[in-house]
Amino acid sequence: MWWFQQGLSVLPVVLVVWSAASFVFSYITAIVLHHVDPLVPYISDTGTIPPERCLFGIMLNISAFLGLATMYVRYKQVCALNPEKSKILKLNRIGLTLGLMSCFGLCIIANFQKCILYYIHVVGACLTFGVGAIYMLVQTILSYLMQPEVHSKEIFWIRLSLFLWCCLSILSMFVSSVVLYSGLYGTNLVQKLHWDPQEKGYTAHIVSTVSEWSLAFSFLSFFLTYIRDFQKISLRAVVSLHGQSLHSPAQSSGTDEQPLLVAGSI
Repeated sequence: MWWFQQGLSVLPVVLVVWSAASFVFSYITAIVLHHVDPLVPYISDTGTIPPERCLFGIMLNISAFLGLATMYVRYKQVCALNPEKSKILKLNRIGLTLGLMSCFGLCIIANFQKCILYYIHVVGACLTFGVGAIYMLVQTILSYLMQPEVHSKEIFWIRLSLFLWCCLSILSMFVSSVVLYSGLYGTNLVQKLHWDPQEKGYTAHIVSTVSEWSLAFSFLSFFLTYIRDFQKISLRAVVSLHGQSLHSPAQSSGTDEQPLLVAGSI
């Protein structure tokens, strides 16, 4: 059995590979069609003009679904491993809520392009990466609280490092974007897809775009740390029949259909 076939480890693997592919494929398409500059454009700019906009949108929508599934399985795993620890369970519920908000933000990014509905697109970005960063923090804290019985110290430090990488990328992108859109370098920069290296504001633009790519991959890298965790869990449903026919009335029974999560130590 291959390592990605163990348990549910295929879920975070597919999430990371698919999401990275959505960025790369839309970037390649936009470059080939000369819609953006080859040197580090905004990720959103590579999904602004058809046909890459269509590819970008549908692939990110699927990424949002995969992210939701991954976060839900992680939520169920923590519940199964810590059934009597109220502090961990409360943080776990908060983490799931944040994760759902982040996935919803990704859907907004996918369906509301930057050059068309800029402010809605920004709201989606804040939900995806801003709230997503808080999700990473919650999961890092959970990793700390569950060591050494469930998690090793190494996985905590790895997740903490990825969270700090994410925060530095957010800070760098925020500062450079404020400088870029301050009005010192012209107006209507949101619609601008091509930059000349001799233009004023080009350095701030490059810092902002590099920070965005760094932020995206720091976020994806965090889910790679779930692979080992997911190798040791499986998800199954127990189905209870309440009649011999699908047309007959259901009979009352003390057992209902229950989703189960079988988890081992990580």
